[in-house]
Amino acid sequence: MPEDHSRGVFAISVAAEMVSMQVQNLRVYERRGLLEPDRTTGGTRLYSRADIETLHRIRDLLADGLNLAGIARVLELEAEVARLRHQNARLRASAGMPGRG
Repeated sequence: MPEDHSRGVFAISVAAEMVSMQVQNLRVYERRGLLEPDRTTGGTRLYSRADIETLHRIRDLLADGLNLAGIARVLELEAEVARLRHQNARLRASAGMPGRG
């Protein structure tokens, strides 16, 4: 059975260790809207593999000198580009056009 890349499975301490960050940083990133981990019914944060990838991206952008506002904008733009690429691929497929490759 394929794994759901977006399903929260990692506790905050495990996620922080996976990306070499402090737990409090992950809480700040969530408050700033950079990611939104799943929550258990009791309120415990659960991070998905997609969240871990986002945290790696945040770490890389911080290392490049961006502040959190800049990182938020980069993440928004990257999500928009991904959405548009997906939409473009769907339109090309429905029109019988070859994809780029």
